[in-house]
Amino acid sequence: MRATLLQQPKAVFAVAFACVVSFMGIGLVDPILPALSSQLHASPSQVSLLFTSYLVVTAVAMLGVNWVSSRIGPKRTLITGLAVIVVFSALAGLSGSIGGIVGFRAGWGLGNALFIATSLAVIVASASGGFAGAIVLYEAALGLGIAAGPLIGGLLGDISWRGPFFGVAALMAIALIATVTLLDKTPPPPRKVALAEPLLALRHRPLLTMCIAALFYNWGFFTMLGYAPYPMELSAIQLGFVFFGWGLLVAIFSITGAPWLQTRFGTAPALYGALGSFAVLLLLIGLFTDVRWALITCVILSGVTVGINNTLTTQAVMLVSPVDRPIASATYGFVRFIGGGLAPFVAGKMVDRWNIHVPFVAGAVAVLLGVLVLASGHRMLTRADAQLTSHAQPDVTGEIADEFGGAPDAIDASRDRYPTAARKSV
Repeated sequence: MRATLLQQPKAVFAVAFACVVSFMGIGLVDPILPALSSQLHASPSQVSLLFTSYLVVTAVAMLGVNWVSSRIGPKRTLITGLAVIVVFSALAGLSGSIGGIVGFRAGWGLGNALFIATSLAVIVASASGGFAGAIVLYEAALGLGIAAGPLIGGLLGDISWRGPFFGVAALMAIALIATVTLLDKTPPPPRKVALAEPLLALRHRPLLTMCIAALFYNWGFFTMLGYAPYPMELSAIQLGFVFFGWGLLVAIFSITGAPWLQTRFGTAPALYGALGSFAVLLLLIGLFTDVRWALITCVILSGVTVGINNTLTTQAVMLVSPVDRPIASATYGFVRFIGGGLAPFVAGKMVDRWNIHVPFVAGAVAVLLGVLVLASGHRMLTRADAQLTSHAQPDVTGEIADEFGGAPDAIDASRDRYPTAARKSV
């Protein structure tokens, strides 16, 4: 496996490097949120719009990425996304107002949607040695990016709040040049996707159920991500280490914990347990917001539940959906990112109206509502487990990729192209 991982064309490593930087963006700004608030004289609710603009634009753009990629090809889509990220992350670093940063983060979200939705497809299509090496490389980039994002953000943010934005711009510019230079032209998919397909997919109850459950979960998740840094009252570098620990647990339990729990208990019980535990942690954060050690502990431990839920929920979406996997992925991404984008904004209003305890309690309630929605589809989750078992595919690597916007059709195509490697990987 190690030889397969290392024996890849330079183009694959160029895209993988860009993936690391892209996944850093998930937690990159967390350590600098308090600094932005104090230095730009903005309230936490105003700063929370960095998440809202980024995620809402990402959500809406997800609806059109398949339409674009099926017409201009994955490489051009990938390069366009990279270029947009470089421009708007640099502009965010140059901005002198919170409104400007919020606006430029929206542009960043557009680029991120274009990039992450095609990066996996490009890696699999360009990799040598088949499916196994390409997926392991993608997983390595994903885990490294999630864990390193807050740490890099903290290190650069300790110098200046502008540091993380300029850092992303510089790293993505390197990735852009390498991708343009090293990556061969990729043909467009055989079928052109209609723009309305992701929205029309919501007519199917199984997919709609999973999407609504994901919306409630992401409401709690991004409430924590957007507001937990403030009551910690830590420096940027200290916040970076806290969320670095969180990111490590997300990556570890996405890849190892989720499949073990699924095999041992089944998808539905594992999801109920993960979501229920996350709701309890959010409630504890809300009750003990003023107790720093308790707050930090709960945030770091939430990485366990986040990693498990991310993988199992997305796998279930792909299994229960009656539409093509790329369409299901886009639909799912749209709905859940809408929830994630609106949550920090509403949380800010709650803080302004009441106090900082309220958003976390509300987030816990939202996650519990997600459990109830999932429970209404218990039978479909049981059928999904049966389908997974009958196909002898307990591997969740493709679903991990989908959770962060990867192109699921690349997984299927690769298994057809390299059946031996695919069997070895499961």
